[in-house]
Amino acid sequence: MKAYVFPGQGAQFIGMGKELYENSQSAKTLFEKANDILGYRITDIMFEGTDEELRQTKVTQPAIFLHSVILASELQDFQPDMTAGHSLGEFSALVAASALSFEDGLKLVYARAMAMQSACEAEPSTMAAILGLDDKVVEDVLKSIDDVVVPANYNSPGQLVISGSMKGIDIACEKLKEAGARRALPLKVGGAFHSPLMEPARLELAKAIENTAFNTPVCPIYQNVNAKPETEPAKIKENLIAQLTSPVRWTQTVENMIADGADIFIEVGPGNVLQGLVKKVNRQMQTQKAGLSV
Repeated sequence: MKAYVFPGQGAQFIGMGKELYENSQSAKTLFEKANDILGYRITDIMFEGTDEELRQTKVTQPAIFLHSVILASELQDFQPDMTAGHSLGEFSALVAASALSFEDGLKLVYARAMAMQSACEAEPSTMAAILGLDDKVVEDVLKSIDDVVVPANYNSPGQLVISGSMKGIDIACEKLKEAGARRALPLKVGGAFHSPLMEPARLELAKAIENTAFNTPVCPIYQNVNAKPETEPAKIKENLIAQLTSPVRWTQTVENMIADGADIFIEVGPGNVLQGLVKKVNRQMQTQKAGLSV
């Protein structure tokens, strides 16, 4: 069974999507439609901008979404048995599986990006990657810290990203090194994604999601919040709203997809981070990068 997976923030690169734009009229039409919806030429930044421009949350998120969903729309045999996306990638997965229209998906991603950027600016906060510790050890250490600091991304066994206040992350990194972490690396991100500090963004995004029509997807979507397959539009919305302040359970998502019959994971969008994470969860699993020959 084919599992299609869609990347999140961090996978972006200058030049992303340019080949699609230049070689396919249908892809070009969608990119131009996106420029119109957003009110600025995001394609100029994607194809020829600077890293700094592309790294802004309000640009990064729609850029990765566009690259992913337009590529999926161009694939000859795109017939997913199941889909999932990492954080932002969940929106790409929903559009690719026809649970959301292209236009509504883009509008929600842009609303999400703007709400997250506002929340980041309101309270300085950050994230850090913790390598080489059992999830339970990380969770126990975080519980002992008074400042806001929580698990944010369960990426693969031995790789957990934490999220919180500047002070909370500093204290956690020290304590986790003492607890035996191989590395505790502060990340270059604008804020504490997937933590309680995103509550203002969650409230804002909730209004937009509630006012958007969702359809039953063509296959189950394994959602970040609980790593379980979902096809019911009302439940998908509920999980999507909760996603901003809840951890991304990627390890559990991959394990559940494999248990439900996935035998190949195809990554659709920029980068190859998710292929690497799938291999760390299960070394035997076949992975592939989606290209127009797939």
